Amino acid sequence: MPESHIRAMPIPRRFAPLLGIAAFIVVFFYQQISSDRPTWRDAPQVVGMGEVVPEPTKSTTTTSYGLEQTSTKNLGGWDPMPSFRPGKPKPPGSNYTRTLVMPRTSDENVDWVDEEIPAINKAIYVADDPTAPLHPPKNKGHEVMTYLTYIIDNYDALPDVSIFMHAHRYSWHNNDLHNHDAAEMIKMLSSERVQRQGYMNMRCHWNPGCPEWVHPGVMEEDINKQEETMMAKAWSELFPHEPIPRVLAVPCCAQFALSRDRIRTIPLSTFNFYRNWLLKTELNDYISGRIWEYLWQFVFTGQSSVCPTQHACYCDGYGICFDGEADFDKWFEIRYNRGQLLGQLAEWRAKVTAIEGAKDQGRLGEAAELEVPEVGRDAQLEKEIEDLNWELSHRRDMAVERGRDPRVRALHSGREWKDGDGY
Repeated sequence: MPESHIRAMPIPRRFAPLLGIAAFIVVFFYQQISSDRPTWRDAPQVVGMGEVVPEPTKSTTTTSYGLEQTSTKNLGGWDPMPSFRPGKPKPPGSNYTRTLVMPRTSDENVDWVDEEIPAINKAIYVADDPTAPLHPPKNKGHEVMTYLTYIIDNYDALPDVSIFMHAHRYSWHNNDLHNHDAAEMIKMLSSERVQRQGYMNMRCHWNPGCPEWVHPGVMEEDINKQEETMMAKAWSELFPHEPIPRVLAVPCCAQFALSRDRIRTIPLSTFNFYRNWLLKTELNDYISGRIWEYLWQFVFTGQSSVCPTQHACYCDGYGICFDGEADFDKWFEIRYNRGQLLGQLAEWRAKVTAIEGAKDQGRLGEAAELEVPEVGRDAQLEKEIEDLNWELSHRRDMAVERGRDPRVRALHSGREWKDGDGY
């Protein structure tokens, strides 16, 4: 028969089930013979990439991590979107119960918590001391094990707001406008915003983490995000019924606040499942912790990327409200310029120190050959730095004063406000 007349013959419907079984066998054996090749298709129960995962026939299923799930769709994951609704703040002037959740090691000093925020309720877990009053079942996954353990232990007695923070007070990943001070962040945090949103990342700045950060499925390791190559497999184990997203993004670094209602939209059994996964996964402490750093936003919002506008985060989240995004950017431009001047001043002083050192050691010839800094330049730089310090402080004070107005906070966060509303 001429080639032009060859047509595909229709497949009788009675053979369809056999073809489905045959396709499954082909895929299975292909995965077995290609297991030595790095590919994100090594992930078990890959959903959203072409494979079909049939619904379990039984109403009760035991997962690979030993947790019995009564819902077949809830096999380590769930359909979170329908449950995640905005919360409603209390009437203006109301108090919110708040608990600070914090993991620490035996050698970490957290006295700053009692000194700076003595009134807050504290749940401080000692990760590496099984004899401590509060401790996780295992020191693994960095802060993740403690966070999950707190939720599991207190699921039926949660405060209005739970604040999950690291043990160190000062860190580069704390907010710039809070002087990188965790105590300031906690004190200025708006419980009303947490109540409304349910989940709020404590860090406002996008870098690192936003607008795109982790790309599940990438096979070439990036030294700055070593967890990336293992994210697809971990995702498929933790959320087997959810398609693996193209990107995961959220401001780093696993410090956030949650409302009681938002936590309880998720069954306690699911949190147990997550902790069992962490206890039994072969991933090491560092990688398992880094993986979860970019999963919390999905767990508590159902969204793979959560990157709120930075100035709105500061305004509605902490009451630091610049006069729009341009004014916010201007503050950081001034700070950058101050940093340049500080660098020039340090360079000037280094030249003076080098010359004086050479003279003191009798190396006059070498001292004569060194570059002589401009006389009086240090005083000029110090005055310019002082002026910029004043402007930075003044602009921030104005932003804090502006943030006292609930209408301003609503405007910058893009939400409706009516007379009498609180924050």
